[in-house]
Amino acid sequence: MSSTLTRPAASGAVCEAVAPRRRTRVFALPEARWAAAALVLFLVALPLYLTGAPAWSWGLLFAAVYVTGGWEPGWAGLQALKDKTLDVDLLMVVAALGAAAIGQVLDGALLIVIFATSGALEAIATARTADSVRGLLDLAPATATRVLDDGGEESVPTEELHVGDTVLARPGERIGADGRVLDGASEVDQATITGEPLPVAKEAGDEVFAGTLNGTGALRVKVERDPSDSVIARIVTMVEEASETKAPTQLFIEKVEQRYSLGMVAATVALFVLPLLFGAALQSTLLRAMTFMIVASPCAVVLATMPPLLSAIANAGRHGVLVKSAVVMERLGQVNAVALDKTGTLTEGTPRVTDIRPLTGFGLGEPGLLQLAAAAEHPSEHPLARAIVDAARTRGLDIPLVEDFTSTPGSRVSATVAGRQVSVGSPGRLLNDNTHPAAAVATALEEEGRTAVLVTADGTPVGVLGIADRLRGEAVATTAMLGRLTGTAPVLVTGDNPRAAARLAGEVGITDVRAGLLPQDKVAAVHELEQSGRKVLVVGDGVNDAPALAAAHTGIAMGRAGSDLALETADAVVVRDELATIPAVIALSRRARRLVVQNLLIAALFITGLVIWDLAGTLPLPLGVAGHEGSTVIVGLNGLRLLAAGAWRRAHAGMNQ
Repeated sequence: MSSTLTRPAASGAVCEAVAPRRRTRVFALPEARWAAAALVLFLVALPLYLTGAPAWSWGLLFAAVYVTGGWEPGWAGLQALKDKTLDVDLLMVVAALGAAAIGQVLDGALLIVIFATSGALEAIATARTADSVRGLLDLAPATATRVLDDGGEESVPTEELHVGDTVLARPGERIGADGRVLDGASEVDQATITGEPLPVAKEAGDEVFAGTLNGTGALRVKVERDPSDSVIARIVTMVEEASETKAPTQLFIEKVEQRYSLGMVAATVALFVLPLLFGAALQSTLLRAMTFMIVASPCAVVLATMPPLLSAIANAGRHGVLVKSAVVMERLGQVNAVALDKTGTLTEGTPRVTDIRPLTGFGLGEPGLLQLAAAAEHPSEHPLARAIVDAARTRGLDIPLVEDFTSTPGSRVSATVAGRQVSVGSPGRLLNDNTHPAAAVATALEEEGRTAVLVTADGTPVGVLGIADRLRGEAVATTAMLGRLTGTAPVLVTGDNPRAAARLAGEVGITDVRAGLLPQDKVAAVHELEQSGRKVLVVGDGVNDAPALAAAHTGIAMGRAGSDLALETADAVVVRDELATIPAVIALSRRARRLVVQNLLIAALFITGLVIWDLAGTLPLPLGVAGHEGSTVIVGLNGLRLLAAGAWRRAHAGMNQ
């Protein structure tokens, strides 16, 4: 008996349970609590200090700022001294205490707050990455249905599965283990592993992966890998290892500052001790040494670096690029090779109807063919079905009600549309005659990288639809700009099939194509580029891109459809998925690095002049402080130039030079 299907409700008929996202609370981190306390105390003390309140009122508050914000970096610095390393944070604490000792309490407190906040942000970023790595394990189901030798079934934790076991994956379930299909047919969404935009048809003999989502058919799968060695487990391991083994990142100034700070400390001590040994007066000697420590303080050198980088971060943020730290902003300007993912990065990541090819002699034009296919596909939840229905709605076509809808996983859907038996599905499954004109049309579409979908009416082929993931509008221009910026054409690294990858690469002008890659293969490709001396930028969006994002010199994730793991692992995020902002932020980083060099020269000029004055003559302490603060203001304002909207425009203009 036939049944008439009505329109489904807006919410899908099948809802997948989603595990709650694991996220560490900010104030669960001690670094964040101490930094917040220091900031609040500073903000309370500042107006009291500026309005001339009694010294005891703001003095106690500033003292609390020094304690709450300075004890952790100070203690960490003392621990570092055991390894014969002069930690920059310890020097900042010493400089802050020195400033307080000669009455510059506000300057010292501000320095403490800045460094405490920086340490808290670093701790938060580290915790977020760890949260996402742990959350990745939620992709794999906690339990699986194991098929017993007598045909019975039992639900077991996935970690108890062994190689050789047989598991059952029902429609809509996540597959419990890496293995090979014994029997059954379905389509499996394995975008988390390979990045392919469309579900892949699976039948006996095909490989499947743990954590991928089964479609409308049931599959019996023989387990071929231990759960601890599954692809999803190896992704977790690779991300953790890459994050831990990546070479320690230091800002350019920190590398200089180690030697500079050691020299400054040694010179200050010598300037205090040596004159005393030759009978100099204690008060004048101490004053000279303290003046020297102030004018030679690394504070100005630090500020020479941070304002340009932080201004560049703020400007990039206004234009839709979230750069996670000053270290990342510096590193972006160093990249000289780019590896681009395909699906969701160069493409939109959503299948769309690109071609409508009605066959001649059946009285169907493009609207009629699309309407017929959309009606048959309307009850289906397959991504290709949604693409066909969306295309019909976009064109304003009415979608008729259907009867007798049936779905054969991995093959076709069938339904009665206005009295005609309509089937929509794979040409290989619906066509028995390879010489039929429809076969030639389907082959031509597939050679162009499309997914061909055959439409039949009453058993006769009436047309073919082409479906593909659409290239982003700015992909071609962005690829060319990245090539000009880095001096070498980008590399395409994708888990998609070689034919689709080659077609897209041809459209955007990429010649180096690495297709069919699993996550570990992408990491290997990055390492190969790095071994040739390249500093590689990886741009991706999926779970399968996360290991490469972590292993690369710098990683950028696409924000709108990016997985949690990719967003947390990446060093920067393109929030609005605007590809053109990637070369722009690289150019902006290079401008920031040039300003850093300018500021270092300015700071060095001031410091050298003031130090010579102090050593060769008598530099009054107020004048020394004024000169020190003046240099700080100058380099700070110079760095803030990158906040202007024109800085982003000039970065764009510089890409085309």
